[in-house]
Amino acid sequence: MGLVNPDFTDRVNRPEGFNAAACMNCGVCSAVCPMGIDLLPRKLFRYVLLGFEDKVLANSETIYSCLLCRMCEANCPAEVNIAENVRTLRNYINKNVFNI
Repeated sequence: MGLVNPDFTDRVNRPEGFNAAACMNCGVCSAVCPMGIDLLPRKLFRYVLLGFEDKVLANSETIYSCLLCRMCEANCPAEVNIAENVRTLRNYINKNVFNI
């Protein structure tokens, strides 16, 4: 189990509007992913919402492996902006880990 960072969700939400709370965790996104990335976005978004910053950062490679093709988004019954959420996480990592 990771450490909970209560400020993490607010910091991710602030600049771009991370809408992962709409995710129903149905798994359609993972099923249609051409990369076969099981983690994105289901578990990853849940980690953000729960404040598990360490788990999100530990999966940085997976976050950057996403093609941003929006295939998952086109099939999402909850209309979650998955690609934008992934971009938001990339921006967060760039600013807070790599200091870019």
